[in-house]
Amino acid sequence: MQSFESARIAVVSGGRSTERERSLMSGRAAWESLDRQGYTTRFLDPADKTFADDIRGADVAFLAIAGQYAEDGKLQGLLEHLNIPYTGSGVAASAVGMHKALAKTIVAAAGVAVLPTVALPTRGRDGEVSTRTVTSTIAFPLILKPLSEGGSIGMTVCRDTAQLADALRSIDPGEGWFVEPFTTGIPVSCGVLEIDGSPVALPPLATIPTDAEFYDYATKRDKTKYRYECPANLSSGTLDAVTTAALDAHDALGCSGYSRSDFIVSPDGRPVWLEINTLPGLSHTGNLATMAAAAGIDYDRLIRMILATAHTSEGYRP
Repeated sequence: MQSFESARIAVVSGGRSTERERSLMSGRAAWESLDRQGYTTRFLDPADKTFADDIRGADVAFLAIAGQYAEDGKLQGLLEHLNIPYTGSGVAASAVGMHKALAKTIVAAAGVAVLPTVALPTRGRDGEVSTRTVTSTIAFPLILKPLSEGGSIGMTVCRDTAQLADALRSIDPGEGWFVEPFTTGIPVSCGVLEIDGSPVALPPLATIPTDAEFYDYATKRDKTKYRYECPANLSSGTLDAVTTAALDAHDALGCSGYSRSDFIVSPDGRPVWLEINTLPGLSHTGNLATMAAAAGIDYDRLIRMILATAHTSEGYRP
């Protein structure tokens, strides 16, 4: 790992995904931190037409960006071709981590508990998917999710066949969707941060919705609708299970630098892995910063530690 004290650092943020605004919030916070710490920085947005030329002037890319065309390996592939070190996971881990159903298959093979999943065919008869395709495997209540979106965007809870039929009619099957059981419990996140070259789990954080059915897109963007508990108010056994599963998922998917896994913990204390964020949000009050603070890592140090994980090896990186 390097400190990049004299490097030209491009803070890459924004992009053209549905998570653009969340990305910009992270990017501005990280940029201000690096600037405050005396680094030479420039703020670049992949949505700008000059991005491909502008990024060539960077010695390292600090990725504070999320969603499609950013967290899914496409941006990482460009940086690999340009031989520019960057923070976060490589092309393969980013692409697989963004494809939720495939990520669950790999993580489950590593022994981590996941929910059963039905990936919907991209095209059915007349462009529609039969409710029977879903209900033959998944019982109600269930939740319909996009395969490759973040921030809980597009999720729909269905409690009967009529709701499911309506939801299936409203989606574009070509975009990729999957279904899993809708399970009640406590939403818990656990960050993993490479420290001195080794991945370390941060204290798990519970996010408790105060007036929503689950921690959905709207709830995440209204601080009056949820509260944090960090460390989560769970038994020591459950906390250990969460941190172990987060580390196992990080390793199984080939992540590097840092990541954040999301879980649902059942009323009897069993955590089930839901998904991974290979580029977690970096706002001052976000999940990762909150977990880092609970571990005694202030925000500026967190940003410095993430920067230090940017890979500089000239060897092949999948």
